[in-house]
Amino acid sequence: MVYWARAGKENTQATIEAALNYAKDKGIHYVVVASSTGNTAEKFIGCDRRVICVTYQAGFKEPGQLSIKPEVKKRLQQSGIDVLSTTHLMAGLDRALRYKFQGIYPTEIMAYTLRMFGQGVKVCVEVAGMALDAGLIPYGEEVVVVAGSGKGADTALAMVPAHSQFFFDTKIKEIICKPREFEHH
Repeated sequence: MVYWARAGKENTQATIEAALNYAKDKGIHYVVVASSTGNTAEKFIGCDRRVICVTYQAGFKEPGQLSIKPEVKKRLQQSGIDVLSTTHLMAGLDRALRYKFQGIYPTEIMAYTLRMFGQGVKVCVEVAGMALDAGLIPYGEEVVVVAGSGKGADTALAMVPAHSQFFFDTKIKEIICKPREFEHH
């Protein structure tokens, strides 16, 4: 396990290298990467692993709009990287209830609990479940997941995600790397 001094995009290249080295050493074929704009996912082009880029759902920042530019999405797909834009596993309807009625709901409590390990850990767990629910990674197989604390990547996990309706069957096998110091969001 590697600890970065602080969270942030300056750890992106080292996080990607740690994740890919781990995947190669352990014979893991699938890598899931959180990448809102596709910039981090592009760094996986040609990495000799099956890569799934999970990006923000349409409307996350602007109604009806994806955060990933069409040309970036096309470039990723032409390079063999699947791109998934769908409702965030730990937001969705609970967030709608919070926005409408002001309060905190079970899914958000789960998200805040995972954030105690850092934003990247929470995002890794989330996007792995989203990729599994979309049928883009095999059920019951260990995958490497890469995410960050805003821009870029600073966290990588080895895990076996569970479908969302069986979320608590998720198994984090190893933390490959993460920041020691981070902000709570």
